[in-house]
Amino acid sequence: MAAKIIIRAGGAMRAGPERDMVDDYINRANLLARQTGFLSVEEQAVDVRSCKSREEETLKLFEPIPNTALCFALDERGKAFASRQMVKTLSQARDDGQSEIYLVIGAADGFEPSAIPSTARRWSLGTQTWPHKLVRIMIAEQTYRALSIMAGTPYHRD
Repeated sequence: MAAKIIIRAGGAMRAGPERDMVDDYINRANLLARQTGFLSVEEQAVDVRSCKSREEETLKLFEPIPNTALCFALDERGKAFASRQMVKTLSQARDDGQSEIYLVIGAADGFEPSAIPSTARRWSLGTQTWPHKLVRIMIAEQTYRALSIMAGTPYHRD
């Protein structure tokens, strides 16, 4: 069974250059998905405007994700992954028959740490604070990069 990669994020991105970049990287990733053993790459925007706290936002983002899915919370307290490590992790999940892989980005104020499910792995993009829109672009790009490496395209670090 092929795995679906889902970038799930709090809030919607309006039209503009950041939205265009996310869409471009997701489209590129989808061109490589099938040949690398993945079903698709998609983005899910979660409306968190009605949430009254960061905890509610966090719960809303993770609530519908099945416990059987491989789930990464993009969190500053997480572990940093090099691109090759992401390739290895995605490849292993695919080879193990994982059907869904979630890359979850918190709303503008991030996650409430105590509300992140214990089954979620924490992935950090470094110690810097990144604008929410840039995190979406970076995750879409890293997903595309991982699939590109899997497809055997030249990688400048090799």
